[in-house]
Amino acid sequence: MKKDVRICGFGGQGVILAGFIIGKAASVFMNYNAVQSQSYGPEARGGAARSEVIISDEKIGYPRPTGVDCLVAMSQESFDTYRDDIRDKATIIVDPDLVKKHDIGRPLYKVQALKIAEELGNKIVTNIVMVGAFTSIFGLLDKEAVKESVIDSVPKKFTDLNIKAFERGFEAGKNALKKL
Repeated sequence: MKKDVRICGFGGQGVILAGFIIGKAASVFMNYNAVQSQSYGPEARGGAARSEVIISDEKIGYPRPTGVDCLVAMSQESFDTYRDDIRDKATIIVDPDLVKKHDIGRPLYKVQALKIAEELGNKIVTNIVMVGAFTSIFGLLDKEAVKESVIDSVPKKFTDLNIKAFERGFEAGKNALKKL
């Protein structure tokens, strides 16, 4: 088994942290092999950014995705920029409030991550909402492993908020699964 995951958005949304959390959940808490890479434009905030994670039960010979099995998009620009090499049966997850033009002729899952984060009182956890949604929709990683990775990766004073964001995202992902 080998799965290539891409999380994309704009700088400042926590795209890199989201990929790090997924990679850590896979490698540290589930004993898979995982490689995480990242790229972003010259703008520290606002430009398209992506984090890619390869998860495998075998050795990973090449540290870049050769096709994307799951795309998580949190901005229109990043969706338009980074959707070209998704596989035919890829899982696509978007925030429809941030990615308004998403008709690419295949089903996708819609999770209002920004809205959920705002309901929790801080839009900074939009990325963690999407990590929760990814966990329930893609179904590759164990919920508790990802939750442990969140706890291990965020500042301690924000643990409760991030766990709430993860749980709300996980539930939103389960609801999105029912709608497709």
